[in-house]
Amino acid sequence: MMADVTNDATLSRMLLGARSRNAWRKETLPDSLWQEIYELLRWGPTSANVSPARFVFCTSEAAKARVAKHMSVTNAEKSIHAPAIVIIAQDLDFAQKIPQLFPHNPGAQHWFDDPDVKRETAFRNSTLQGAYLMLTARALGLDCGPMSGFNRAALDKDFFAGTAIESNFICALGHGVDEPFPRLPRLTFEESCQII
Repeated sequence: MMADVTNDATLSRMLLGARSRNAWRKETLPDSLWQEIYELLRWGPTSANVSPARFVFCTSEAAKARVAKHMSVTNAEKSIHAPAIVIIAQDLDFAQKIPQLFPHNPGAQHWFDDPDVKRETAFRNSTLQGAYLMLTARALGLDCGPMSGFNRAALDKDFFAGTAIESNFICALGHGVDEPFPRLPRLTFEESCQII
């Protein structure tokens, strides 16, 4: 049996005691922190190491206002004061990097020639990398506010016009200051899992 780790401080920060946040301490955090988060999250696994996620860390007031204008009113209001609003995006041209990222089989880039396979792979793996971003940020003592309530077409036109990059979801990062209601329940093992 595995050791009892339910009281481990890191697990508490990452999952057991963590909360999605809706309000933020007004502060400026150093660019080196965002770089540190990426340097850690990039080691999380993806299919054939494709690493399709692209991250835009909006930290200036102008950049945060730029991304906020594409969010729902509620999401904009609860994100604008976070130190960073991160656009987690996916590069549909990710296969071009496979000779660099999967050097023992550079021909693997052709596994993704089919547009449906390419899109599904980009979406699945950029979502994974976005989760690694959140877990890494939490492990480093930050809070997260992930969201999907935004106008994707408008945001992509604003930030990624002329590229093969498109947004997946958005996540505010910083130190949260709110806990407006008790933590919401989760499904039990029996409700969501099978062992067969």
